[in-house]
Amino acid sequence: MPTNKLTAEIITAAIEGFEIQKASIDARIAELRAVLPGAAVGNDAATGSPGRKRRKFSAAARKRMKEAQQRRWAKVRGESESIKAEPAKSKRKLSAAAKAKLVANLKKARAAKAAKAKTADA
Repeated sequence: MPTNKLTAEIITAAIEGFEIQKASIDARIAELRAVLPGAAVGNDAATGSPGRKRRKFSAAARKRMKEAQQRRWAKVRGESESIKAEPAKSKRKLSAAAKAKLVANLKKARAAKAAKAKTADA
């Protein structure tokens, strides 16, 4: 049985030929899809446009998901509850003076808006 010697030139030529055939087949498939009733204008896989955008999670949400998954795996493995969530940071609190200032600014803004609406009606 003779052994075939494949050189780099022969392999490159074969690859180019197959790529041309592939492009031709893809074009024919697109034509056939266009003929189908109710067919989409473009192929989503070919255009690369995703059907839906991915949701974006905050860093805190990702951390909570990570810790929850670690707890689930620890339970599956039978490990003790070694992964503890850190206590939540205490929320910042407004001083009485800062709160009074915000309330005053809000009243002032509402009064200005009401006066503007009154002059626009008149």
